[in-house]
Amino acid sequence: MDRKRSPDTILSAPALRPLLPLLWLAWDGEGCSEIEREELRGGIVSIPWLDAGAGAVVEQWLTEGDPPSPEAMAALRADVLEGLREDAPDAAGDEVAELERRFGLRRDDLRRRLVPREGGGADGGAGRPGKEGAQVPGQAAEGIHGEGETLHRFMDAPFHDLRHEVLDLMATDPALRIPMGLPMDEYRERVLEAIRVLAARGYGRLSHPEEYGGTGDPRPTVAVFETLAHGDLSVLVKFGVQFGLFGGSILQLGTRRHHEAYLRDAGSLELPGCYAMTERGHGSNVRDLETTARFDPKTDEFVIRTPHPEARKEWIGNAARHGRVATVFAQLETDGQAHGVHAFLVPIRDEGGQPLPGVSIEDNGPKVGLNGIDNGLLSFEDVRVPRENLLDRFASVDSDGSYSSPIPSEGRRFFTMLSTLVGGRISVAAAALSASRVALTVAVRYAGRRRQFGPDDGREVPILDYTLTQRALMPRLAATYALGFAVRSLVDGYSGVEDEEARRVLEVRAAGLKAYASEHALEAIQASREACGGRGYAAENRLGSLRSDADIFTTFEGANPVLYQLVARGLLTRYRQELGDLGPWGLVRHLADRAGARVVEFNPLQTRRGGDEHLRDPEVHEALLAYREERLLGSVARRLRGRINEGMHPFEAMNECQDHLVHLARAHVEGLAAQAFRASLHRAPTPGLAEVLRTVYDLFVLTRIEADRAWFLEANVMEAPQSRAVRTLVNRLCGEVRDHAGLLVDGFGIPDEVLAAPAGLKEAG
Repeated sequence: MDRKRSPDTILSAPALRPLLPLLWLAWDGEGCSEIEREELRGGIVSIPWLDAGAGAVVEQWLTEGDPPSPEAMAALRADVLEGLREDAPDAAGDEVAELERRFGLRRDDLRRRLVPREGGGADGGAGRPGKEGAQVPGQAAEGIHGEGETLHRFMDAPFHDLRHEVLDLMATDPALRIPMGLPMDEYRERVLEAIRVLAARGYGRLSHPEEYGGTGDPRPTVAVFETLAHGDLSVLVKFGVQFGLFGGSILQLGTRRHHEAYLRDAGSLELPGCYAMTERGHGSNVRDLETTARFDPKTDEFVIRTPHPEARKEWIGNAARHGRVATVFAQLETDGQAHGVHAFLVPIRDEGGQPLPGVSIEDNGPKVGLNGIDNGLLSFEDVRVPRENLLDRFASVDSDGSYSSPIPSEGRRFFTMLSTLVGGRISVAAAALSASRVALTVAVRYAGRRRQFGPDDGREVPILDYTLTQRALMPRLAATYALGFAVRSLVDGYSGVEDEEARRVLEVRAAGLKAYASEHALEAIQASREACGGRGYAAENRLGSLRSDADIFTTFEGANPVLYQLVARGLLTRYRQELGDLGPWGLVRHLADRAGARVVEFNPLQTRRGGDEHLRDPEVHEALLAYREERLLGSVARRLRGRINEGMHPFEAMNECQDHLVHLARAHVEGLAAQAFRASLHRAPTPGLAEVLRTVYDLFVLTRIEADRAWFLEANVMEAPQSRAVRTLVNRLCGEVRDHAGLLVDGFGIPDEVLAAPAGLKEAG
């Protein structure tokens, strides 16, 4: 027993007994931060009936870094529970009234926090084994006090130590603690200094081959990128531009001579660079970029030219101030023949920072967000670079101008070249989720502390107890966990993809998860801002800057509408290939038959079942989500085929079906996330955490079904009673997840110093 904080020291002093619930709440599964414990200390010490000796006991119980032992907490909880029995007399008097006035403490609040953990479910029943070895959904998990760190390690695997190292650097190194509100020029220089610190730690070369100082594994770089996204997003983006895009293009598109000449300097920031793909007039249409690279055999050089202002490279990070070399994507021409888009290394500045002859550089100026990034426009007026500056992994040009490639098809060569850069989409998806974690941590902690409008007796309740607040935050908290598991699965697959078919599957998933996660981030940040009320509008809480900075994630690495269509095209192509023996469009009937057979056993309409056990059955979830995806796939295939058969151009047919294609793509991503989440439940480190995560999983899947109830009703998969049952169950699940919300945001493992004055640690103004 923890002697200095044994409940006996308080039980022996009757004046201290009303404080027992406060002391338990300070260290329970949704435990307080040091700032919140400081507030408790200050509030308790000022209580008029508390003497100095009692205050010293309280101080011992609220010492940061020295939590009570599990035995002490269990004894304290047991005593508090005894006082909450329905037949127990109120520990009445002015003391209880004083606590209610100061802290809004109510018996009903305590029962909700304590009684479910006593071993009963929502209905007070005993737990029984479920299909996957866990308790039946609805049971509150026992014994999870203090498991935030355990959950954090589980979520951070397999790079917990690396992530922790980066977070510690972000929390302590002044170079990464960039203050808000700096003038743009100063902000840009501070961001550059932060990148120098990261490069000095070796983070810029982690994915390089071992012979160039790296690990040969792309996953550590993604882990660093994802972790940096908990902090200043300008630092994140500049890190990604320099080491992911510029360095990555050399690594992935170049050959050994390029690696020898450039990789070390790119990874150490000795050679700041740019990634010049996007043009003002084309945006996502990389295939039709207009910058040209014409080979001149007389000088053995490529001549890089911007034919008109709309072909200028735009929004190029590192271009306006710091970049010295750019990877420029241009149409390669030899002897008057076009060979499609290729990448070239083009110097743009001298070592003194001045533009080189023929290179024009403009500053994009202030932006909605990310003003620590020096985005600029580049144009080239007959800029000459040596033939060796062609990044020639997939195509080469001899000194006489002869063009050769191991991939004969120009279209296939183009997509193969772009597929090597899929890591950018994976990284943006991961970073978007980190931004979501920051916002939700701020909002959940704040909403759990902020009290207002209670019952008629004047007592206030935490705003996190309001159903609408739970509805705003808990499904997004669940989606952040689900998408996190999906991205982890994607990253694991990214490290060992060799088979062409596996690579295509990876590209589709990366595109879909990038689009979905970036949309989710903006929704989560906005919901978090609103949940924090006026306090969330304060700049110091980061929610406003986070929203502005993360907004571009929906455009980075491909605009989301384009990526969703890429996902849908990939699904159509893959199914057509898998079912080639049926003919190009014979798959439609097959898909309908297969989907119908799968759903007939499980769907709520066919079985007329809408109870919790059925609606929380993961087999039902899998069947419903798979049926939706397959039916959407079959129906959009029919729509496209019908239009094309009537003579419509395929482009027009796709354009008319864009909404359908996006619906299919989103359904596919939600299915991936549900599968990844369910698979991860079996790896949870403790039974208590497994049960908490199972509840979070249920909430994620059922909110996705609820959000698409119109489709499920139209598809005759469920009837109105089942639809209402889903809505009712989602409300209840929001309450169940709310009981563990503190644990879940602790599981993100974001230090307070990185959160930077979050609203959850301040009283509302």
